[in-house]
Amino acid sequence: MSTVNRVSTVDLTGPSGLRKFKDKLAFVAVCCAFALAVIPLVTLLYTVIKNGAKRFDMEFFTHSMNAIGGRDAGGGAYHAIIGTIEQVGLASVISIPIGVLTAVYLVEYGGNRRLAKVVTFFVDVMTGVPSIVSGLFVFAFWIALLGFEYMGFAGSMALSVLMLPTVVRATEEMLKLVPNDLREASYALGVPRWRTICFVVLPTAFTGIITGVMLAIARVMGETAPLLMTVFVTTAINNSPFKGPQMALPLFVWDQAQLPQQVAVDRAWAGALTLILFVMLLNLAARLIARLRKPVSR
Repeated sequence: MSTVNRVSTVDLTGPSGLRKFKDKLAFVAVCCAFALAVIPLVTLLYTVIKNGAKRFDMEFFTHSMNAIGGRDAGGGAYHAIIGTIEQVGLASVISIPIGVLTAVYLVEYGGNRRLAKVVTFFVDVMTGVPSIVSGLFVFAFWIALLGFEYMGFAGSMALSVLMLPTVVRATEEMLKLVPNDLREASYALGVPRWRTICFVVLPTAFTGIITGVMLAIARVMGETAPLLMTVFVTTAINNSPFKGPQMALPLFVWDQAQLPQQVAVDRAWAGALTLILFVMLLNLAARLIARLRKPVSR
């Protein structure tokens, strides 16, 4: 018995035993931190799924709230789903090309130029701008100054302001990860810089860029404040983002959640569940694209 105790004491206090003890302690700490981080996420998903499943039916996806009062059962978020798809799609069309080209300039052409430093500074500032500020900016310029009406396109412009810095930062980091050997090999073959960027650098960083773009889209898809100031609220179906108020899923959730009736609250939970599913589908699409674009090792 004394021999066993002596050996265990030596193993525990020796350099090797101490390292193993610290390694296990760090492993336990990381697992506890991971569990603490997962608990709110799991609780949130459980709550949304439990409450949203009550109205997660075909009627919810095929009907709008036109002529449906807050006390009335039925109705759906078809008009809000159409609005979200169109508004986020237009915001992506605006911000993705500008963001990618800005990142290409900063990495491939900027260097230590003063313009590149100024652009980097303003990108950092835009990263921390509150979402309501972007909505206020578009409202002041597009609606108050130019006199346009509330419309989905105005909401798209506000969302693009929020998307742009995320796209720039993600693309910039991915371009920096491309080995310089690839660029130098292309230059050695006499390939111009613009062709090297288009056919060597961007395809190499394509997977990371797509992931960053999906994160940017997921970030703005749930924004409510800028849409309240630019899109407004409507219960009717509006398939045109360039004419009249247009609903969106975040606005639908906000509009229904503030009503005291349980049927309206159930619609709000169903809208929140639909929004989460959209974000999950975007992430799954990004992972699928990354897997398909992954180079095959031989």
